[in-house]
Amino acid sequence: MDGNSSAHSPEPKKSNKNAIIIALLSLVIVIQFIKIYLDSQEKTEIKTELTSTEQELETSKQRLTEISAELDQKIAEVTKLGGDVSDLEKAKAEIETELKRTRRATGQEIKALKDKVEGYETLLKVKDEEIAHLQSVNKELFTENTSLKTQKNQLGDSINRLSQSKDELAGKVAIASQLKVENVKIVGLTEKGKERDSPFKARQLSQLRIDFNIAENKVAPVEGKKIMIRIVDENGQVLFDVAKGSGTFLLNGKEEFFTESQEVLFDNTRQKLSFIYNKGSEYASGTYRMEVYTDNYMMGGGEFVVK
Repeated sequence: MDGNSSAHSPEPKKSNKNAIIIALLSLVIVIQFIKIYLDSQEKTEIKTELTSTEQELETSKQRLTEISAELDQKIAEVTKLGGDVSDLEKAKAEIETELKRTRRATGQEIKALKDKVEGYETLLKVKDEEIAHLQSVNKELFTENTSLKTQKNQLGDSINRLSQSKDELAGKVAIASQLKVENVKIVGLTEKGKERDSPFKARQLSQLRIDFNIAENKVAPVEGKKIMIRIVDENGQVLFDVAKGSGTFLLNGKEEFFTESQEVLFDNTRQKLSFIYNKGSEYASGTYRMEVYTDNYMMGGGEFVVK
């Protein structure tokens, strides 16, 4: 009896070892299944996000296609009524170029495309008003055409009104497309680079840093702009030094000085610009104006005081 018990004693140990191995293998399999499931979920989420982005891009392109068709209709109507279609033809060409372009479906690209779509929709609304006015003028001319003399007088008056209306409309569109600045901040920097707020002490003012954003404007086209700043003292004199980037520009037909300038691409993203100006000598005490210009108009400005 004792001999038999001694011969079979290793069996439980072997059984326990097999159980541990089975348990470990089961755990590995479970972990593997969990990893496969999580990878599958992640791929599904990425695919869903890409699908959503592509759908937004396709929707924007579809709207551009619809706007292109509407522009064809507007061009035909305005031409028939004797109006100017140059801006419509330009927009039509831009849309055709946009539709031919292979574009990456990123959030930033889609936002830029949506902004362009809104800009074209604004142009269509402006042209609807012009067409309505042209139709009204033509109807008035047709209705009041009772005699040659009356016709001539009314035609002359209508042409003058139409010309004036078109000029006013062009002026409104031009004004609406003008850029503005926002979040203007003027900071004084000491020789050690420490920032100071206005009013500044002249002996501590080594440099000026001027920060601002170009405000969003859906009517304005995406294009290169020369942004100029003018720093003007109390006597109306512009701080000016050709060696430090100063120059001249035309403002209302008159040559004016600017203090510094930058060439930028306006892309309607509320981009931030910074100017660092080093006068090179101590400021006279007083209140200074900082003005921002582009093309032939002022975008905005601010002021600071030197004690």
